[in-house]
Amino acid sequence: MQNGVAFIACLFFFSIAKAQTTVDVLIRNGRLLDGTGNSWTWGDVAVKDGKIVKIGWLQNVQAAKVIDAKGLVVAPGFIDVHTHIEGDEVKNPTADNFLFDGVTTVVTGNCGSSNTDIGSYLHRLDSLKLSINVASLIGHNDVRKAVIGTANRPPTEEELQRMETIVDNAMKDGAVGFSTGLIYIPGTYAKTDEVLRLAKVAARYRGVYASHMRDEGDSVTAAIAEALYIGKEAGMPVEISHFKLSGQQNWGRSKETVPLIMRARQEGIDVTIDQYPYTASSTSLSTLLPDEILADGQDSIKARLQRPEVRQYVTAYMLQKLKKRKLKHFSYPVVAYFKADTTFNGKSIEEVNLAMGRKHKAKEETETVMDMMARGGAGMVFHGMSEDDVKRIMQYPFNMFASDASIRVFNQGAPHPRGYGTNARVLGRYVREQGVISLEEAVRRMTSLPAQKFGLKNRGLLREGFAADLVIFNENEVSDLSTYTQPHAYSKGFRYVLVNGKLVIEEGRHTGERSGAVLKHQP
Repeated sequence: MQNGVAFIACLFFFSIAKAQTTVDVLIRNGRLLDGTGNSWTWGDVAVKDGKIVKIGWLQNVQAAKVIDAKGLVVAPGFIDVHTHIEGDEVKNPTADNFLFDGVTTVVTGNCGSSNTDIGSYLHRLDSLKLSINVASLIGHNDVRKAVIGTANRPPTEEELQRMETIVDNAMKDGAVGFSTGLIYIPGTYAKTDEVLRLAKVAARYRGVYASHMRDEGDSVTAAIAEALYIGKEAGMPVEISHFKLSGQQNWGRSKETVPLIMRARQEGIDVTIDQYPYTASSTSLSTLLPDEILADGQDSIKARLQRPEVRQYVTAYMLQKLKKRKLKHFSYPVVAYFKADTTFNGKSIEEVNLAMGRKHKAKEETETVMDMMARGGAGMVFHGMSEDDVKRIMQYPFNMFASDASIRVFNQGAPHPRGYGTNARVLGRYVREQGVISLEEAVRRMTSLPAQKFGLKNRGLLREGFAADLVIFNENEVSDLSTYTQPHAYSKGFRYVLVNGKLVIEEGRHTGERSGAVLKHQP
């Protein structure tokens, strides 16, 4: 009899022990937004060994770390599909600017600019260990440079085959797709058939075609048509980068461009777009000059700009572009970083020109631009988009939010604020304050939509078995603090951020954890 009692007692205690689950992190009492666009639900999330293991009202769960998320939103970590982190990973491997904006994963290699040996690049990242996850595209511009430099000519068949080999190797090594920067040198020198030929290589691996199109201003519709044509002919998904309308003369044309994307989807083309929620862009000073002036490297650019007839030609070209914008001065391009003279940082070309003691004339300002180009060029912020267009594009459901930014080094230069505040700006300004889209929809665009588009499996949703990339934020507090005049400011409102199950942001501070992973394409 005593043996029987003892046996029953053992079973009782064994069942209790079995019912107790021990996890690494337990998030309690959160408003769970699962990333699908569905409405939120109350619940708990348990994390163990880098994965989400349980979701719901969790009883008998013990954890080394318990987070009370009462009054806070719990969502999948945000995925920034358009970044340029190459070269900044070593400078700041903790990637604070992304994490304080809720970003746990970035896609780099955009605008045709990437490492050409993707295998080696991803291996270096794996060894370095960042605080964020990284996936990479293979960039057309750097592939072209590796074979024919910055020459303004079509490749030979042999050169094109070498370019195909680079793309093929990159896709085998885990690139998530093929990117172009057809507004930049040397991509601008490539014809459509060259781009299509290389895109078809990436298509064999079910990669994405991500394009900074040839034009985002006067010829934007032709540029969209080219991107759609390449995707259709290659049989691959299309992602149109930082979808916008540049130049005052193009304000309102989102009524024309968004329907082009809608019709393409209706015709069976898998096309999506991404956007940063600002009315200014950021790119190189060189985009103000004619493409043919920029061929063959900095020495050639400097030599050309020493010739009076070339300077006269460039001046006429730039003044014509200014006239189209209906402006009298080059007040819209603002220096983000000019290595040759950092006192220019934060000043418009108009202001730089005056600081140099030149006359307050647009023609003199073109001379200033050419002199800066001869001294190595500069990173710029260009003001020239319409807020109405930003909102109209934002309301398109197959549109993601992307920073088009690098890993910031705090207080270095005068960069675009999008590198610090893209997601917080959407959630604060456009969701909470203006109601342009709902909170659920915004989170879907930041999570499951980009994960699906770029083939990032087991990410982008609150699902059991998925990677524990999580953000916990106060929807009433989240906001961007970075501005054009004071860009170096982290967003607020993101209380906790987990990357692969590790707490990287805790109560608004970076823990120093570097739990990011390299994400390779999985067809």
